This record gives sequence, structure tokens and C-alpha cells, in this order.
Amino acid sequence: MKMTHVRNATMLIDYDNSTVLIDPMLGARGSMDPFPAVSGNTARNPMVDLVVPLERLVTPDVVVVTHTHADHWDAAAASMLPREVPILVQHAEDADIITGYGFTDVRILDEPIVVSDIEFTRTSAQHSSDEILEALPSLGQVMGVILRRDSEPTVYVAGDTVMTDNVRDTLRDNAPDIVVLNTGGATPTPMGPIIMSPDDVEEVARLAPRAHIVSVHMEALNHCPVTREDVHREAALHGITDRISIPEDGECLTF
Repeated sequence: MKMTHVRNATMLIDYDNSTVLIDPMLGARGSMDPFPAVSGNTARNPMVDLVVPLERLVTPDVVVVTHTHADHWDAAAASMLPREVPILVQHAEDADIITGYGFTDVRILDEPIVVSDIEFTRTSAQHSSDEILEALPSLGQVMGVILRRDSEPTVYVAGDTVMTDNVRDTLRDNAPDIVVLNTGGATPTPMGPIIMSPDDVEEVARLAPRAHIVSVHMEALNHCPVTREDVHREAALHGITDRISIPEDGECLTF
């Protein structure tokens, strides 16, 4: 199995002859307005170029959209992806948004689905603390996803979530081989981050002792202050450097 980190939360997962595109943000550098940011960073998003050739990104066998915020499903993805590609989403609202662009095979992942010989299972995610969600209901519902295929590693993509008991249960109950964490610490308000931060990596490593962790969703958006170096330092502090990958944009990991 190969995993190519594209940018932010966008990645390609290749199982033999099947390719899964996760959370496509395909627009050009600076094509979106900045998000609210406690840091005061007002750079336009994405802050970095797309370094993976577009022709590799627009012919997947399956697309997973954990939610339809613009950094996980943008206008460029809606414009360029083939209308007939299977797209897996969490709920009817996201399905309606995507079918509104003319996509003809949008599936709600309310139970495990097998596509291209890969089993996809939705997992619970929470896009910030209860307090922040009450103040910012526009953050909406999100999901994670588990990918399974015979004779290949089991991958848990946690999605845009903070650490919750549901995430802990997912780690314990599924014993994933690979865990992808969004650790950019996105902080739109002084109330705190709305996704994971470097200090969550150590807990995930303890809860899933056989898993390799892939840390992403950094250095691409104006409201994500966490850097790759921050995660490197946290991993070194806890002696888990050998269990974590922090890929550069365009880097391919082989498992």
C-alpha cells in the first residue's frame, strides 16, 4: 500500500490497482479567502502550491469526503473530478451539496461499503470541543473513515476531530495498522483548537501500540499554527519518533 500526502488533509491511498482520494482540496495557491485565525495570519488559502500533478488526482477509483468545508472539498475538486466517480460522504446534507455539482454516484456511509475491493467504515469525529461547537454550530458534522482490504494494512483516517472517547474507542476496537491524524491545531477563535494538536500524538500512540501514525493538515492553511517541526519535537519528547511519519507535500509513504 502506498500513501501520497498531497497537501493539508488531501491524500492518495493506492491499494494495488485501486486509488482512493481523501478530502480533495485541488485549487491553486491563494484561491480561497483566509479563515478566521487567532494568530492573526491573514494569508489566503491554500498557502502552498499543489505539487502533485493534477492528472494523478483527478482519476481516482473512489473519493472520500469527510466533510464539505472548503479545505476538504473545494470548488476545484467539484469542477475537475469525473462526474461518475463514487464519492463517500457522511450525511444527506453533504450528499446534496455534491450531487448539486452533477456527481451521479454519491453514497452516504451510514454502514460499511465495499468499493473497488476496499471496505470503508465511517467513524465518529467531533470538529472541536462541545463548548466550541455550541458557539460555532457552523463547524457541523464530520466523520473519520477506516479502510480495509485483504492482505493490506488497515488505515484509520481520523479526520477533523479533537480527541474524544469515540476516537479512543475506535483506536481500541479496530487496532489499525496506520492512523492518519490532522494535527494542525486549527484555531479560529480564542476558545481553542478545532482539530488535534501535537500533544494528541502521544495518546494515540499509547492507545494503538502497534500502529504507525501519519501526521498531516499542517503548513497549508492560515488558521493552523502547528508546524511539522512541532510534531517532530513532541514525538521525540515521548520517544515515538520511529512510529510517526510527518510527510512533506508530495511525499509518498510505502507500507
